[in-house]
Amino acid sequence: MEELILDKFEIINKICENGLVSVIRAETMEKALNLADACAKAGISSVEVTFTVAGAENVIKELCSRKYENNILIGAGTVLDPETAKVAILAGAKYIISPAFNIETAKLCNRYQVPYMPGAMTIKEVIECMEAGADIVKIFPAELFGPTIIKAIKGPLPQAKLMPTGGISVENVDQWIKAGSCAVGVGGNLTKLAANGDYEALVNMGKEFIKRIKAAREQV
Repeated sequence: MEELILDKFEIINKICENGLVSVIRAETMEKALNLADACAKAGISSVEVTFTVAGAENVIKELCSRKYENNILIGAGTVLDPETAKVAILAGAKYIISPAFNIETAKLCNRYQVPYMPGAMTIKEVIECMEAGADIVKIFPAELFGPTIIKAIKGPLPQAKLMPTGGISVENVDQWIKAGSCAVGVGGNLTKLAANGDYEALVNMGKEFIKRIKAAREQV
């Protein structure tokens, strides 16, 4: 299938429309590729390959060369500095995600018009991220706050696009969406199902996540 060329706003909209970003952490490149394949099969539109994966840039490059039916967006995570961001972008990453805000990384992503999603824990940090051009702010680690942090931040900042990551499960994802999250990032609670090679379990769980996100949005 021919690759779709999307601008940064189309990428942001696609992430928010599907509502689920799968966070890939794995011990080997082979396992990272298998996890991403299972996520694509589940209908997840966005896969974040973290730079804790050995050879992460090669994983990103390989995934970007694959022609998935739903044209999934491959992004880079755990990006701590502009040097890593540039490597990821050259490998084909369509968006950059960081656990915390870094102004030089923000500048680089803005220069190349690649969506930047830094992590934040407070309203002050969220504002700083937005002022630097962050398109979506990752609320991390989300499990320290619970869904009420989203509603609290969106009170004074209704325009903020917030993506909680950490502790999001299929049992509570509806609460995060109803609180106002534009999307959620899910790592271990999804990928751990394939720890013993049972990728079909991951596929089924991914489908359930998407189903519950859609149902929660219909109730808002």
